[in-house]
Amino acid sequence: MVFLVRMLAIGVLVCGAAAASAQTPQPFPRPGQQPVRAPLPPRTPATGAETPATTAPVPDERNAQVPAAATPASPAAAGAPTEAELGVPIYPTAQFLTSYDAGQGQRYYIFGTATAYPDIVQYYRNVLRSRGDEVFETPRVHVFETGRFREQTMAFPPSVTVKDYSTGTGGGYLHVPTQGAATRYPTIIQVVPVPSADRR
Repeated sequence: MVFLVRMLAIGVLVCGAAAASAQTPQPFPRPGQQPVRAPLPPRTPATGAETPATTAPVPDERNAQVPAAATPASPAAAGAPTEAELGVPIYPTAQFLTSYDAGQGQRYYIFGTATAYPDIVQYYRNVLRSRGDEVFETPRVHVFETGRFREQTMAFPPSVTVKDYSTGTGGGYLHVPTQGAATRYPTIIQVVPVPSADRR
């Protein structure tokens, strides 16, 4: 049971452009499946009102560029968690993208970085003092368990999951913010903290 839940938790990465909070987050796609990417309707600068989705241009994923260096995560960003809330360090140049309700009082937090997958894996090996497990080879997915899974109080095992988006034709995980330009990240970090009620 724990193994099955862990495999489901590997993936809860959805595009930052996924439609509204009413949409249920999807796990990592299984081999051969494609991730769901539904762009949000844009907001007008003056009123913040949503314009019809039919008028929003769909970003051309082939032309989006991977940034030379991702901007460090900003504590002032809406919904950005602190390291104290996560219970694990945030990679220094990781950019907070979004978070989702995982159920049972848990949330999972998504970060993007221009740093290569092997370097992120090595960073978390050092700071967590754990080798973790590479659970997929193509695309590469590495999981570090950070707490004991309690089925009665948790929806997902506490963990840090690192996924390599640099391979394939896409050239990176496409994040489409409500404001600003679309950005591709070659590496994605997902953090599922230990629920506060289970911390000691």
